[in-house]
Amino acid sequence: MTVTNSLPDGPRIPYWLRIMKFIFRPIDYVEDFAKVYGDNFTVWRKGNNQLVYFSHPQALEQIFTADASHFATGGGGGVLKYLLGDNSLILLDGDRHQRQRQLLTPPFHGERMRAYGQTIREITQQVSHEWVMGKPFNIRTSMQEITLRVILRVVFGVDEGTKFQQLRQLLSSVLDLISSSRMSAALFFQVMQRDWGAWSPWGKFLRQLQQIDQLIYTLIQERRAETGQNRQDILSLLISARYDDGQPMSDAELRDELMTMLVAGHETTASALTWAFYWLDRLPEVREKLLKELSTLGANPEPSNIAKLPYLTAVCQETLRIYPIVINGFFRIVKSPIEIMGYKLPKGTAVVPSIYLAHHRPEVYPQPNQFKPERFLERQFSPYEYLPFGGGNRRCIGLAFAQYEMKIALATILSQFQVSLVNKNPVRPVRRGLTLATPTGMQMVATTRVLSIE
Repeated sequence: MTVTNSLPDGPRIPYWLRIMKFIFRPIDYVEDFAKVYGDNFTVWRKGNNQLVYFSHPQALEQIFTADASHFATGGGGGVLKYLLGDNSLILLDGDRHQRQRQLLTPPFHGERMRAYGQTIREITQQVSHEWVMGKPFNIRTSMQEITLRVILRVVFGVDEGTKFQQLRQLLSSVLDLISSSRMSAALFFQVMQRDWGAWSPWGKFLRQLQQIDQLIYTLIQERRAETGQNRQDILSLLISARYDDGQPMSDAELRDELMTMLVAGHETTASALTWAFYWLDRLPEVREKLLKELSTLGANPEPSNIAKLPYLTAVCQETLRIYPIVINGFFRIVKSPIEIMGYKLPKGTAVVPSIYLAHHRPEVYPQPNQFKPERFLERQFSPYEYLPFGGGNRRCIGLAFAQYEMKIALATILSQFQVSLVNKNPVRPVRRGLTLATPTGMQMVATTRVLSIE
């Protein structure tokens, strides 16, 4: 038996057909293959570098606990390198990845993270109070505005003035651009990554990115020059941080990590919040149960107390389970042969942990297509069964902050407004750049809640 024959069975379909389905029907792409081939399947490509999907908890445990030397990151090409830069944690491997991860993790945990709770609530109130009662609005646009302002305040340390407005407008524009259908295709076709001038999608993207870079580098220089400010934003904390050898992060490293936090922490949380409001309106019994729990905190509760609410936590967990914002974990490219679930994977194989399929296993999640927050109150799921933020040494360092922000924003809005879908028809996720999201333009309408808990 050759090494290649030890790979799981899987589809052998033309590249163009496969990639079009992957772009435009991302849920069907994995579901259809899993129905035919089961837990593990190979998406065959020309040459030896095959894509092997795994979703069984045992397989995911073997992948996430394997020695990091077995794998290289598979996310280093295309638009991510342009957008995030060579120094992004997402694109680093080996010792350099571990070194950077240790430096970036502290600001997202413990007291530092909890100190941002009031900021999240204030920003959420500012945005939601701009709604006109009874008039339809784009719920995703509002959630993006909240998460973008939070990122600019918490990560960049800016919340007013010319730089704030410039960054806000440019970042919104770039993120909307890379999430458009044309740019979604460009993420996967290098031939579309051509600069045909300022009016071409790729050319516009590169020029806007250049303007963002100028603003970020200016901000870094100004922050480095400050003394005695005792700032607590993540940029200032990272400027003060030191590697084990006593060296600070370079301007290029800071820029790349700031962009990584922005892209990974803004779009994703906005999508999760949008899905949460969708489900809460679709399932009034879930909404009422959540409102009852929120009312137990009384008026103007502490953000830290909001974050501890079990049913609110379960609603957020189920939102991230049923339609995970990132459908797959980061690809891992096999550097030295490794055995997973009895399959011998040769060097060059791309290992794909399927988050979506792992979250829809009936033996783990009975009735997996139903939104049931109670499942998270009834049992604990292992990190190989529930993994909305990925796993192993590639697990998102901002997961605690993202969940915290989601809870505070949801509780703040629900305590003051009834938010309802204009169109009650069920929706399916669509691709938004590298993520899954609600269809563009989903409209909701807000009315003032009579019995406010704040």
